[in-house]
Amino acid sequence: MTEGNFVDYVKMYVTSGNGGKGSMHLHREKFITKGGPDGGDGGRGGHVIIRGNENLWTLLHLKFKKHVQAGHGEHGSKSRSTGADGQDEYIEVPLGTVVRDAETNDVLFEITEHGEEKIVVEGGMGGLGNWHFRTSTNQTPRYAQPGIPKQEKEILLELKVLADVGLVGFPNAGKSTLLSVITSAKPKIADYEFTTLKPNLGIVEYRDFQTFVMADIPGIIEGAAEGRGLGHYFLRHIERNSILLFLIPADAKDIRGQYDILLDELRRYNPEMLDKERIIAISKCDMLDNELKSELKEQLDKELPIDYMFISSVAQQGLTELKDKLWKLLND
Repeated sequence: MTEGNFVDYVKMYVTSGNGGKGSMHLHREKFITKGGPDGGDGGRGGHVIIRGNENLWTLLHLKFKKHVQAGHGEHGSKSRSTGADGQDEYIEVPLGTVVRDAETNDVLFEITEHGEEKIVVEGGMGGLGNWHFRTSTNQTPRYAQPGIPKQEKEILLELKVLADVGLVGFPNAGKSTLLSVITSAKPKIADYEFTTLKPNLGIVEYRDFQTFVMADIPGIIEGAAEGRGLGHYFLRHIERNSILLFLIPADAKDIRGQYDILLDELRRYNPEMLDKERIIAISKCDMLDNELKSELKEQLDKELPIDYMFISSVAQQGLTELKDKLWKLLND
């Protein structure tokens, strides 16, 4: 999936339908000139409904859809005929979509399952016809209820990427290169920071035709939890990943220090992220000869608190072992 096609933030204005009016009809036919009330009820206005679709990966299809209007309910009529309900409007979204009220920024709900439906604005109820208001003392009521008016709301749709493995690292750590090598994704790769501005998703093919999804997230900088760099824009994408793969280049001045900074940014954004499985991949290890790698391994064995492994995306070293480790963690 190309970066330009990844849309994860959409604002739109949604409007439900008005409820139909109740009828105040009085029964009339041949030889019955003064019949009683027989006005039917108005139909319900259409809802605007958000529905989860596992076949969608981004909000691209909603990028230019700024207004959604449900149908109005039909008015009631004679012979106690109820008006037709207004047509509901469905907005299909990928799993992991958060729906917010644009005015208050409050979270209304989240869509996490295929086929899950949530009403974002309800259609107005139809009014009751005059048939409901007949009494022994008022046998020909000449009034009926109007329908309840429509609801209007401006909403924000935010996608939090649902992936099995999320790549976490500083800018230019080699995340996009790794994704391009072990999946069919074609992320933008260049030798400068913040090459990746939007998440990229790729499907990793494992043994026996089994697969899992990996997400390349824009790089972290110190202070991201307060919104520095791409800040909150990318941190929300990590919330839905099962495993966090920390990518730290072998030529980093302080590997443990980089890991601590990355972990601290995640903790400050959402402490629950620290409950996820974590593994460290030391990337660009093709720059190390055997002697340097042994020295670094001896140092990291003492410093790093979690499992780590050496990989090189360019030289394709350690990638099979990395996939084996990730698959085992996903299925434990």
